[in-house]
Amino acid sequence: MSSILHIETSTSVCSVAVSSDGACVFERTDRSGPNHAVQLGVFVDEALSFVDNRLLPLDAVAVSGGPGSYTGLRIGVSMAKGICYGRSLPLIAIPTLELMAVPLLLGEQIAEGERLCPMLDARRMEVYAAIYDRSLTPVREIGADVVDADTYLDYLEQGPVCFFGNGAEKCKTVITHPNARFIDGIEPLARWMFPLAERRLHEGRTEDVAYYVPFYLKDFVAKTPKKLL
Repeated sequence: MSSILHIETSTSVCSVAVSSDGACVFERTDRSGPNHAVQLGVFVDEALSFVDNRLLPLDAVAVSGGPGSYTGLRIGVSMAKGICYGRSLPLIAIPTLELMAVPLLLGEQIAEGERLCPMLDARRMEVYAAIYDRSLTPVREIGADVVDADTYLDYLEQGPVCFFGNGAEKCKTVITHPNARFIDGIEPLARWMFPLAERRLHEGRTEDVAYYVPFYLKDFVAKTPKKLL
């Protein structure tokens, strides 16, 4: 097992956690609004003090990589990179929508064969969404959707789909198919990152600290020569 510092800033919630030996051993969360620029540094300092005072061998830093708030992701990724440079640690990026499915799977709220559709609000009737099976294998990759009754009809016709996240609430009156199920209160938090982060670390799926960018910049960076970044 490993000890990992986790940073999640993709929504208005700011959260930091430390996992060790497969359990969350430290957590700080602020839900008072988009205060990442103020709170994140404080939370990270407390987390690193916790790690150092207990002589935990910190193995990596994990950050939620989006989609989500442009400003929040930028702040979170910048902080994660700074720690990785300062402590010579690998960087792990966790897709935010994949992260959101973890509390449902750990709580055994998903039936066999049910698909998961995490949603992040993108204003009006737009959401960022993806569809996963119970093993978190993508059935449909992350996309920006304008939601109407037919947006997910192909998947709903195949079987039950669970919708959740802060983008799902506004879709309840639009997605009325009998195979649609909605779960409230699911948000991306640092405390849920550890199963995904530990697996990626074990598999060697880490990021280039110098060139990693969050979700909203990926298309731009893919088209830009590294020498210009």
